[in-house]
Amino acid sequence: MQRRAERDQRNQRDRRVRRSGRFLVGAVAVPVMVFAAGCSSDSGSGDGGSKGASAGETAAATASTAPTVQAAAYRKLPDSCGVLSKKSLTSLVPKGAKSGKQGKSDDSTRASCSWSSLDNNGVKGSQFRWLNVSLLRFESDAQRGEGDKLAHAYYEKQVKDAQSVEGAKNAKTEPVSGTGDEATLVRYDLKKKEGSFKQQTVVTRVENVVITLDYNGAGLAGEKTPSADTLAKAAESAAKEAVAAVSAANGDGGSGTGGGSGSGTAKPSPSKSASKSASASPSKASNPSKSASASPSSSASKKS
Repeated sequence: MQRRAERDQRNQRDRRVRRSGRFLVGAVAVPVMVFAAGCSSDSGSGDGGSKGASAGETAAATASTAPTVQAAAYRKLPDSCGVLSKKSLTSLVPKGAKSGKQGKSDDSTRASCSWSSLDNNGVKGSQFRWLNVSLLRFESDAQRGEGDKLAHAYYEKQVKDAQSVEGAKNAKTEPVSGTGDEATLVRYDLKKKEGSFKQQTVVTRVENVVITLDYNGAGLAGEKTPSADTLAKAAESAAKEAVAAVSAANGDGGSGTGGGSGSGTAKPSPSKSASKSASASPSKASNPSKSASASPSSSASKKS
């Protein structure tokens, strides 16, 4: 009986040992599974981080390749009726130096001012003069390009417009030195019943600003026709002064020779302003053929 009991106890102990062994094996297996799950989780998060980093790098690369343009040099325009000194105006338009008429659309991108002068000498005739200064400033734009390049394209268009005025005779085109970054003089004659008009148009660009200066004169009612060379020289001098005014307004010292160093901030392109100005060219607006009328006085009013 004792041996049987001992045998039963050994069997029970063996069973407990076997059960304990199975429990230990299961207990050991659980951490292994947890560890494996942890490794799998870490691996997954690692992939997500890699994808996030890759997306960030792609965004950075895209930003670095996005088109950028240099900011326009000049950010504002001077007072259009103040671009010329009192002395210059007195010489150009003796009877109208104080009668400058500012354009209605003057703002930070475009401006204009005109003067007219009628020196009536009674039966001896009259001397008529008309002056107009138009300024157009271009902003740099990521889609359209840098301000100075946009200004250059408009400058070339203004020169062509001045060369294609209907009825122009003896037309001449010549470069003007020492005035902005580039400048051109277009001169021609227009014969009307009131007299022979001598037209001078100086188109110049300084950085991102284009200046179109129209100046014409005529001897009316038998008065002597003014010298085209004298008018051209006066127009060139006035254009140089206008360029200096643009530079000075932007803190560039007013040298009037271009190469402005003013810094600007890129803003939306003034495409609307450019298109309006291009469609109504200052050179055509100043066409003496439209200004001359039945009487010198009405001619002056229409021109202004």
